[in-house]
Amino acid sequence: MYDIIPIKTPILTHHDDITNAIVKYGGDKITANDVVCVAESVVAITQGSAVRCDYLHPTLLAKFLSRLFPAKGSISSPYSMQCLINYSGGLRVFFAVILGTLAKCLGIAGVFYRTAGYQARLIDDVTGTMPPFDKHIVPGPFDPVGVSEKIKTATGAFGACIADVNDLKRSHILGTSAGVNAALVAQILIDNPFGNDSQKTPICIIKNYMHG
Repeated sequence: MYDIIPIKTPILTHHDDITNAIVKYGGDKITANDVVCVAESVVAITQGSAVRCDYLHPTLLAKFLSRLFPAKGSISSPYSMQCLINYSGGLRVFFAVILGTLAKCLGIAGVFYRTAGYQARLIDDVTGTMPPFDKHIVPGPFDPVGVSEKIKTATGAFGACIADVNDLKRSHILGTSAGVNAALVAQILIDNPFGNDSQKTPICIIKNYMHG
């Protein structure tokens, strides 16, 4: 059984460095046996990746493709779909939709997301983004492995990871520092200890990971 400690922070923006924020607000709680976990959307925001919908101009392709996805999906709006197209390219996303549709007919799931590029699973639509970024599209963070290594070095923790977790018991680790078992950490975080909204706890510490 693992103890998980959430770390409260102010609202972090593109003016913040995620590593410095972790050291400042949680450094005194981190030991050499712990794993520091950070919500992927906050890492992306501090990297300056969040973009207001006003700056996205959905093409006809984005408007068409977004209608093919369930209304609760992150790329079901023309804005989030346009963001994906901007990253992956229109042709790639279009053919990913075709391949995904054909694969579903054969009972194979997830082909679209595996084909459409890194950001396909990670882009957060405005409905899934914390204030004051609730008018923004937030893509996945860049270089999650490198960020994890930097956090590990700065904090002196056993390790670090960048996680994509929600309240539907979906837990996915985007990247870890060396020596961290991504599958194990995903299971530990399955109940979503992060609080990215009013709780303002986008960082958590798995205590005594080495002895859990």
